[in-house]
Formats: sequence, structure tokens, C-alpha cells
Amino acid sequence: MTAVPGNPRADRVAAQATGVGVGLLAFMITWLIGARVTVHIWGPPSSAVVALVTAVVVGLAVSVVMGRRLVRQQISEAS
Repeated sequence: MTAVPGNPRADRVAAQATGVGVGLLAFMITWLIGARVTVHIWGPPSSAVVALVTAVVVGLAVSVVMGRRLVRQQISEAS
């Protein structure tokens, strides 16, 4: 099965997958930087949890925003 150029459903799926990829990248960067910063503020036991929770929230937000933005862009280009 091959993808047909200009297939709206395939374009939406690709846009959402790209949004998820960007969200995962944001998650990783936030976790790395957050872990370094929070260890100086709260100390080892709780700093990892704070960094992880912050990274999850940022990653999810970026995934949703980028996915919606790219889907909207695909819809406007198709019209």
C-alpha cells in the first residue's frame, strides 16, 4: 500500500506524528535542563521528580500545540 500525494488523512497523521516527535524532543531537553537546575534548588531526592513532572507537562503541551498547528496548516494548504 502506497501513500497517495495529497491524501488528507495521511497528511493529518503525518502532522500529528511530527507533533509527537517535537514533543518528545521538548520532553528530553526539559528533563535534562530541569534536572540540572532543580538539583541545586531542592536536592537529589525530590529534584528528579520535579524535573520529570515538568518535562512531562512541557512535552505534552508541545505535542498538542505542534500537532494542532501542523494539522491546521495541512488543512489550509489542502483548501
